[in-house]
Amino acid sequence: MGYKSLQACITDLEQHGHLIRIKQEVDPYLEMAAIHLRVFENEGPALLFENIKGSKFPAVSNLFGTLDRSKFMFRDTLDKIKTLVDIKGDPIKAIKHPFQYLNVAATALSALPMKTGKNAPINFGRTQISELPQIVNWPMDGGPFVTMPQVYTEDADTPGIMNANLGMYRIQLAGNDYIQNKEIGLHYQLHRGIGVHQTKANAKGQPLKVSIFVGGPPSHPLAAVMPLPEGLSEMTFAGALGNRRFRYYYDDEGFCISADADFVITGTVMPQQNKPEGPFGDHLGYYSLTHPFPLMQVNRVYHKKNPIWSFTVVGRPPQEDTSFGALIHQITGSAIPKEIPGLHEINAVDAAGVHPLLFAIGSERYTPYLSGRKPQEILTIANHILGSNQLSLAKYLFICAHEDDPSFHVHDIAKFMKHMLERIDLTRDLHFYTKTTIDTLDYSGSDLNSGSKVAIAVAGEVKRELWTELPAIFSLPRPFHNFKMALPGILAVEAPTYISESETQKQVDILNDHLKNDDLNNLPLIILCDDAGFTAQTINNLVWVTFTRSNPSHDIYGINSFTQHKHWGCKGPLIIDARIKPHHAPPLIKDIATEAKVDQLGAKGGVLYGII
Repeated sequence: MGYKSLQACITDLEQHGHLIRIKQEVDPYLEMAAIHLRVFENEGPALLFENIKGSKFPAVSNLFGTLDRSKFMFRDTLDKIKTLVDIKGDPIKAIKHPFQYLNVAATALSALPMKTGKNAPINFGRTQISELPQIVNWPMDGGPFVTMPQVYTEDADTPGIMNANLGMYRIQLAGNDYIQNKEIGLHYQLHRGIGVHQTKANAKGQPLKVSIFVGGPPSHPLAAVMPLPEGLSEMTFAGALGNRRFRYYYDDEGFCISADADFVITGTVMPQQNKPEGPFGDHLGYYSLTHPFPLMQVNRVYHKKNPIWSFTVVGRPPQEDTSFGALIHQITGSAIPKEIPGLHEINAVDAAGVHPLLFAIGSERYTPYLSGRKPQEILTIANHILGSNQLSLAKYLFICAHEDDPSFHVHDIAKFMKHMLERIDLTRDLHFYTKTTIDTLDYSGSDLNSGSKVAIAVAGEVKRELWTELPAIFSLPRPFHNFKMALPGILAVEAPTYISESETQKQVDILNDHLKNDDLNNLPLIILCDDAGFTAQTINNLVWVTFTRSNPSHDIYGINSFTQHKHWGCKGPLIIDARIKPHHAPPLIKDIATEAKVDQLGAKGGVLYGII
């Protein structure tokens, strides 16, 4: 089977107990998002909001809220798609086993985009931006946003759907300086296909035509976030995954229109025309602040008959986009390692906000004729990773040798960190990249899109047994009064509120003077933080605090540190200053009054009773 529309998907989910309807009026300002977040936290169903204040259109969220529900929606095509991606990475398989892959080849051929006439469902009606659900997720957001868009652009040099890009980039519908119904904000980050398209359009002095699709079969938004192999278009993937060809046409102004979408917003982006966009509560768990981003002049807003708006809520992981990521990993898990020689596994750690932290396992085979291992090949692999598409936005890369433990995997944070810290040589294994690019959403760096990276590459035998508790004689000097073991070998230390780099250096010097003569081989990592109890409470708290609130070049210190021939290392524990700094974006905090309203919905007799 395959869904012809978002409505068909909703009907199927409801019939199988995966969706509930909320019939009472809900406020798009904070309340809808709060309901979504609470239901997601409890692994609840998808939500159809039938009565939204200020809009005649219903909205659906949490479609991808659990991996099981995501797999249910694609239950008839998921295995074929995994094989299709696998073949793309290794075409020889199809040649060696042609009969085994016959049905997959048929799936790929039938998935090619299909041009339709202009009497498509999407051409039923027109509306304007202000009539769409004006959903605001977080109290400090700059206005309502589209959070589940499929943003379509074409290459000015090679136009046409097969060379087009379909990506999920947030859209600000109102607020700031936008002229209502005429202008909206288009936000995209580094290493996105739309950036290439805008660069080419700018070079020609042409406006970039943009079509924003909302809704449609669930394969369409999933295709928009897929890290697809080169040469496999998002529209083809959407057709294959949804078992229905991507249908489209061009309107009389030359915009590509998704025939099966529920809404399509068309417009143009002129060269060098920007307006302030944001703030927006983002998936690192903090606000993206206000910055100039491309201004989109709105042409038209199409909708089908009885359309349904689709949205999600992002915030500190895990969120619905976590389930997106889990499904993507199931589909493409083997694809990325095949593109980088020697790479076995890689994991962008969701709990740390994805881009701030990567775990990887690679081969170490450069000198098998020598006894013992040291990082050599895995350094080459690390450089390849940090030069590959969106992986290049990583800030911390921990990579270890497959040969040290062939049964080892990257998805258990505690086990991976234990493996690394048992083997790390802090005089040798840290490799910094300074004054470079990091994720647009990461405010730990020195400027927007700017910061540093560190690759920590470990290979060889176990060097230490990590402390799980501190010796009775262990102490720290003032002003470090509260500390707690977070994981074996990792100590969270509560430090005074951050003031400046110079003050931090004084505090590290105090620590260094106190600890420099102690045997701390079994304690390789110290985290300076604002709240030791919170940081050490869970593994998720630990990695979120540590890797979203630190910039390697500025915030890594060490006991008995040294620089030799431009290589930095330390002979005692590594120190990461993960305190909140003045230039950091504020963390996301829920609205208390709105949370109380959601509590009432979960009380006996409420629509969410038994769910939250």
